[in-house]
Amino acid sequence: MTREFFAAHTVRELEQESDYWLEQQGRLTEPMRYDPGSDHYVPLGWDEAFALIGRELNALDDPNEAEFYTSGRTSNEAAFMYQLFARRFGTNNFPDCSNMCHEPTSVGLLESIGIGKGTVVLDDFAHAEAIFIIGQNPGTNSPRMLTELHRASRRGVPIVVFNPLRERALERFAAPQDAVEMATLGETKIASEYCQVRIGGDVAALKGVMKLVLETHAEALRNNTDPVLDLDFIAQHTHGFDAFADDLHRTSWEDLLRASGLSREQLQRVAAIYKQTRAVIVVYGMGVTQHRLGSANVQQIANLLLLRGNLGKPGAGICPVRGHSNVQGDRTVGIDEKPNPAFLDQLKHVFGFEPPRARGHHVVDALRAMIGGRAKVFVGLGGNFVRAVPDWSVVEAVMRRLRLTVAVSTKLNRGHLVHGEQALILPCLARSDIDIQASGRQSVTVEDSMSMVHASSGLVAPPSEHLKSEVAIVCGMAKATLPDCGIDWDSYAADYDRIRDKIEAVFPDLFADFNKRIRQPGGFHLDIPPRRRVWKTATGRANFLLFRGVDEDPPVADAAMLRLATLRSHDQYNTTIYGLDDRYRGVFGSRMVVFMNEADMQARGIVEGDSVEIEALAEDGKRRVVGGFRAKLHSIPPGSIGAYYPETNPLLPLAYHDVKSGTPAAKSIPVLVRLHSSPPNSGK
Repeated sequence: MTREFFAAHTVRELEQESDYWLEQQGRLTEPMRYDPGSDHYVPLGWDEAFALIGRELNALDDPNEAEFYTSGRTSNEAAFMYQLFARRFGTNNFPDCSNMCHEPTSVGLLESIGIGKGTVVLDDFAHAEAIFIIGQNPGTNSPRMLTELHRASRRGVPIVVFNPLRERALERFAAPQDAVEMATLGETKIASEYCQVRIGGDVAALKGVMKLVLETHAEALRNNTDPVLDLDFIAQHTHGFDAFADDLHRTSWEDLLRASGLSREQLQRVAAIYKQTRAVIVVYGMGVTQHRLGSANVQQIANLLLLRGNLGKPGAGICPVRGHSNVQGDRTVGIDEKPNPAFLDQLKHVFGFEPPRARGHHVVDALRAMIGGRAKVFVGLGGNFVRAVPDWSVVEAVMRRLRLTVAVSTKLNRGHLVHGEQALILPCLARSDIDIQASGRQSVTVEDSMSMVHASSGLVAPPSEHLKSEVAIVCGMAKATLPDCGIDWDSYAADYDRIRDKIEAVFPDLFADFNKRIRQPGGFHLDIPPRRRVWKTATGRANFLLFRGVDEDPPVADAAMLRLATLRSHDQYNTTIYGLDDRYRGVFGSRMVVFMNEADMQARGIVEGDSVEIEALAEDGKRRVVGGFRAKLHSIPPGSIGAYYPETNPLLPLAYHDVKSGTPAAKSIPVLVRLHSSPPNSGK
């Protein structure tokens, strides 16, 4: 995308195009500035762009009037320099993409087991005796995991799935690496037990399984047979078991079955699998986290694992699946609005300045600051912020009131068109591009969901000589904003080894010998204390944490209410739309689809293919409606529906989020669905 493209299209014209069309226009090639007089983006030089950013940031009355957003695409090196820049500037405002997906993991597991990360490594799947998958669709969200599930199933490992929708890849899968399956068109069954839990019923299902495990354990004790619980583990490594067990005893089966939508017989089959196997992995995704009580949901998974000591041994543990390639790594190296005081002390020691101590903004806080006029500048290091967040109509209006919006991007997206009074597009190298700096060819590092850190080096020539790396852009902004701060930004941009040396200095235990270890094939694993049965919690133990009752969501008076879970399609990566097909769900050429239960369709006079609209039921009284969906019959529990994200984000009120972490509750939105006579919209 050259300057000629932007000269040929006004921003108003580009706004009429779909997100899919914007993605298809190709790579950005040079820095651009919005010109309000012509409504075009026009080229400018890098130094001019950096100077503009520096002027606007330094003109703020308070550093906390700036928001520094981070996408999970950002490397460890770029993220570390970004947090250093913002904290040296004077703020902890770090809204980031983790706030919208797995923040309940970071919050919930920290309280449960002392770290907000998973505890398994890939090798554990080869030793697992059972695998539970909750609110996660590997076929769409993590296809690499399908290989491990395929192998596990072939060796007879039971795989239990909790998911509202029937998903093709969770039922059966043909592995491309399996020559026999490819030649014979064969497939391997994945789920040995598929529990179609109703939306908002995961906790009830988990508590039902745990209640059955406790009942079986009590029966074993009465019969003088081997205990079902790992009593030694519970005694030596956990806290709060008695209160937890008492809560389960008091929870009625009537409530558990009502809330989960499952039968007691199916829960008994699941409990039998759990109690008969010695090593269990639980995999979960945003179907667990994106709820009003998402952090508490995560903690119930930890409770299940604690019952039989399924943490800190081969083939067992908890496995949150994060979407972006480095969303976990960004948090590790300091992208956190609530930084640990020990980290800030070390940052002060290494760089010689006093970092801000006050809690900053996560995504919802940042949006509230914009609405209240307290935020003036938004810098986005990757991502498509305006499409990823809830309540589009509100967010778009406040984004346009900002003094300056800065987007560090590889391709055009909606965030470049919904911009502040001044706006910059700063094109960066992609991970696949060769990165040459003053000291030579560079590599960056990322941390995956299993805490493996490895190097990533580009292999192809950049599409334009005018692109800069994320590190160079961050250092350029910092130098223009803080020219006399005592940090040699140019030296870090010239050689990323120097950045890794500083990461090691700030995190000496995690990143010892960083530059040496990253050059080893396969990288290295960051220490996860629960793998050693070390619990860095307030009690010094892993904690059984209570979930009072069984209902994840408050009651809604309207009897016609359905609960909407937002979904990704097969041809989609987060907000990026690569195609309009979703072949595993039988959808082709469109994204404006709502998946419904047959009984729910009949009750509303809807037949497959009808045009329908969805209206959110919100406590604030604001009307939120998106029309132009086509009804599609799907195997999903009554009272539950599914539709694609981000098209459904306008239905999600900003205030509807996890009470602990602030993560938007996009997997359980109360809505109404009705026939809609107008032509379907384009799903822009």
